[in-house]
Amino acid sequence: MSMTDPIADMLTRIRNAVAAKHRTLSLPGSKLKLRLAQILKEEGYIEDVAFKPEGPQGVIEINLRFREGQSAIEGLQRISRPGQRRYASHDEIPKVRNGLGILIVSTSRGMMTDRAARRAGVGGELVCSVW
Repeated sequence: MSMTDPIADMLTRIRNAVAAKHRTLSLPGSKLKLRLAQILKEEGYIEDVAFKPEGPQGVIEINLRFREGQSAIEGLQRISRPGQRRYASHDEIPKVRNGLGILIVSTSRGMMTDRAARRAGVGGELVCSVW
């Protein structure tokens, strides 16, 4: 069975691992998912991310960040879906929780956070929000 939305699958795996208080999780690799995980690491939502070239497409291993039993990730939400794409110009990119969360945007210059996209003056597809 083919997967129609691998990004939604990744976010669901992360949400499930956080709910079950797992420290690590692994998922099928791709460049897009690896970049998404790297952004989460840069923003402090996860501890570490590693790509392992196993199998036909490789595996991404993510170490989740917990502090005193609480996860750094409170919520993840997919915004743009295959059935309904959502785009915004740089001045229309919404803020997540009044700037307390991040919005990941896929731009012509690659994937970046909402703050970086506004600073660079580029818009794009609104991938997901994290808080």
